[in-house]
Amino acid sequence: MVEAVLSYEVRANNLSRASENRIHDDEVARRFGFAGALVPGVEVYAYACHPVVSRWGRDWLVRGAAECRFLKPVYDGAPVRVTAEAEDGAALALRVESGGTPCAAGRAWMPDEPPDVGPTAEDRPWNAPPAERPPASEATLAPGAWLCTAPERITTEALAGYLRGISEADPLYAAEGLVHPGLILRLCNRALTQNVVLGPWIHVGSRIRNLSLARVGETFAVSARVLANAERKGHRIVELDALVTADRRRPVAHVLHTAIWRPRRAD
Repeated sequence: MVEAVLSYEVRANNLSRASENRIHDDEVARRFGFAGALVPGVEVYAYACHPVVSRWGRDWLVRGAAECRFLKPVYDGAPVRVTAEAEDGAALALRVESGGTPCAAGRAWMPDEPPDVGPTAEDRPWNAPPAERPPASEATLAPGAWLCTAPERITTEALAGYLRGISEADPLYAAEGLVHPGLILRLCNRALTQNVVLGPWIHVGSRIRNLSLARVGETFAVSARVLANAERKGHRIVELDALVTADRRRPVAHVLHTAIWRPRRAD
């Protein structure tokens, strides 16, 4: 019998302290009204995936789906509690809390349609990122623009380091050489960071459809199209339609990725 509520607790770890994105730096984050450096949204998503994979195992990594919205910051070293509550037997409602504050919400499910209904590598152009990135702007992130990433091979060592960094104890990834879904979502961030020069920026949500297993030793690339670039409440927000492929052929994940590329300042 499936448990009605699954829970998972972990201590947050800011894996992007040295990142070019200084929203993960205490001093810069405070200028935007935060108490300190933000733990990346992709890692908050990684924490939320733990009870999902506990529920469905590798099948979810093959063809599962999820959506996650980041509501409030998660700070380095803070305790995090993830709950996954069965909605109708076919989905899990996800909630991430830190210090009793709701920080992220979403859901995960197993789609009825097979994973081969998604976009293919042939549907997407791929070009190497520019050698000299232009500044992020309404023009360089205009709707219709294509943002691609340099191919990146994920090694056993890289996976092991990431699993340690997020305190992931599920033996599935190391035992079967499977790339963690948090690492896959990290690749989607690179569609922005490898194509434009950004100031402090914030990942605010993603909708993910897994299309096949991502395995250690494979080389991954992202081809993303800008869907929208608009202002909301003083923030400038970009929405990407991203396809992650293995060895530039096999689709691994289809992601709708949303980020505030130019946040309003608190001061």
